[in-house]
Amino acid sequence: METQARLIVDIARLDEDGESFSGETDAEALDFAGAKALCTPVGGIRYSVRVERIDSELLIRGHISHLFACVCSRCARRFELEVADSSFFANFPITETTEFVDLTPEMREAIILALPGYPVCREDCKGLCAHCGADLNSKPCSCRPEAGDASPWAALDQLGGKPKR
Repeated sequence: METQARLIVDIARLDEDGESFSGETDAEALDFAGAKALCTPVGGIRYSVRVERIDSELLIRGHISHLFACVCSRCARRFELEVADSSFFANFPITETTEFVDLTPEMREAIILALPGYPVCREDCKGLCAHCGADLNSKPCSCRPEAGDASPWAALDQLGGKPKR
């Protein structure tokens, strides 16, 4: 797969019927610093897009993806997550003076928007025990809940009897 610093389209060289581009961007060009604290990018964005000029617009459609090394927000395990946008779409207004269009910022934005706010290693992750910190995915915790720890809503249950239906 071809790796390049940025995905830049040369308008003058673009085929009249449009062109397909595929490859991977250089990781340093993406500047994901501070995008999401629990996920770190691995490599560049992989893309397979179709670029077409229609009147005074440049339309881009296709598939983009990026691999991330993440920390599970429930159990703190490290795992890899591929974030993808299979319906990536962007359009740019172009004029007679437009020579080049850089698609990299739009691809970067689409990947950041597709990143989960709270990544989990798997949907049924049980997380960590709030008392001893044991990984509940590995084994059941031996902690016994204290009387006040039954439920954060326990005090409300004692206020007015049974709820009306």
